[in-house]
Amino acid sequence: MDPFWSNIFRKPGYKATLAYFLGTIPIFANLGRRELGFLEALVHQRNYHPDEVVFTEGDIGSGMYIIRSGGVRIEMKNEHGENRVQANLEAGDFFGEIALTTPHPRIATATATEQTVLVGLFRADILDAVRKHPAIASKILLGLTRVLSERLQHAGLRLREQSFSHLDTSRGEHS
Repeated sequence: MDPFWSNIFRKPGYKATLAYFLGTIPIFANLGRRELGFLEALVHQRNYHPDEVVFTEGDIGSGMYIIRSGGVRIEMKNEHGENRVQANLEAGDFFGEIALTTPHPRIATATATEQTVLVGLFRADILDAVRKHPAIASKILLGLTRVLSERLQHAGLRLREQSFSHLDTSRGEHS
């Protein structure tokens, strides 16, 4: 298409929209533009101040969060009850996605590290979408399943590496 005409037919500023942003998140990568528009209407945006807690370890999870701007620190308590930083997340990262499938207690605390905009997707909204828009909800849930599977596989490989390195270390101590 001639560049002159493509500018006339292109919607201005689509890359700045929430729908476009959501399409960059791995869970939603297989959604088309119309489906991303539906998702845009489903999610909730909220601003967080520095050091504001998003959720606390032990809270019952109700949904996942995507960082649109800013940052979030994920901490877990160790065996002595001290908070240990597990991750520092930034724009484009997401967390809490397991809560979309089950209302279990959170295993970590999430805190904004700076002025932060989070996009929340909650289990109740997904369940409603399953009833009213099953095709789109299925695509979202398949994306979620893919991401959870990849994370589980990665965690399993890390545990295996740690197990092997522990065996090597213990053998070295006995020799």
